Amino acid sequence: MKKFLKSFGYALEGIRSAIREQQNLRIQLLVALGMIGLGLYFSITAVEWCVLLLCIALVLSLELMNSSIENLVDLISKERNPLAGKIKDMAAGAVLVASVVAAIIGIILFLKYIV
Repeated sequence: MKKFLKSFGYALEGIRSAIREQQNLRIQLLVALGMIGLGLYFSITAVEWCVLLLCIALVLSLELMNSSIENLVDLISKERNPLAGKIKDMAAGAVLVASVVAAIIGIILFLKYIV
């Protein structure tokens, strides 16, 4: 049980570290808080909450993975390397795809409340 709880501490430290170091993650957290605020303001349904929270979790999780990949690539390859750049760009692309789709879902979800 102690080892299990310790693993949560490591995970939380990883999240704190990413928040300190990654500006994009901080921006995405602010957007997520804004969307949660809108959900509370408009009293969205349980299903809408599930969709919203899944979108938030997907984008934030991918941003954490992207940050991990960037750090790993930097650890392995200190000098500029086209392949290292390609790896970083692909990971960032995954975050971009999820963010765009999440934004579209957010528009679809909140449009009926705003209009």
